[in-house]
Amino acid sequence: MAMGRPRSFDRDKALDEAMEVFWRHGYDGATLAELTKAMGIKPPSLYAAFGSKEGLLKAALDRYAQKRSQHMGYVLSGRTAREVAERMLLSIVESHTDPANPPGCLLVQGGLACGAGSENIPFELAARRAQTEAELRDRFVQAREEGDLPASADPAALARFLSSVIAGMGVMASSGSDREALREVAQVALQAFPEPPGRVPPAVS
Repeated sequence: MAMGRPRSFDRDKALDEAMEVFWRHGYDGATLAELTKAMGIKPPSLYAAFGSKEGLLKAALDRYAQKRSQHMGYVLSGRTAREVAERMLLSIVESHTDPANPPGCLLVQGGLACGAGSENIPFELAARRAQTEAELRDRFVQAREEGDLPASADPAALARFLSSVIAGMGVMASSGSDREALREVAQVALQAFPEPPGRVPPAVS
């Protein structure tokens, strides 16, 4: 008897559900049973659509990046390097402590405690974080060329610093730190970004 075709499903909705499972439990902690239940599909449909659990994670990360692209446009359109950093950090404070989201950051949480057979996952997540860092670096290069940052500023180092702070805030949030604690970190981190002459720095709130 011929096998029936796998049941169709809403790919974007299924990926959103898979994303949350990976976010909450990490790659190794997300079981196939949890993933398929959340996605509303059977294992054969998962393998037919994504090839493997790792393929599903990569598709979920693509979906995550797609949803973040509009937000990064907002961040990078800040008028100054400091405003870019401020928008980035304050949005992290809000999103990482929003009860509607899993705590922390998918790009950090997803790769914690990966064991045998999933050694590639931390590198995949690091590559995704590097994309954001590269976007920040390019924006800080622009800021230096425009005189917003001093000629002595190192755009790559500033982007790496900001990325490290963001990753650390994700770990803090996943460990139970509240919004006020993350705001304090953001406020200290912003001191690395000078204000242009004549502009009063806004308060972090």
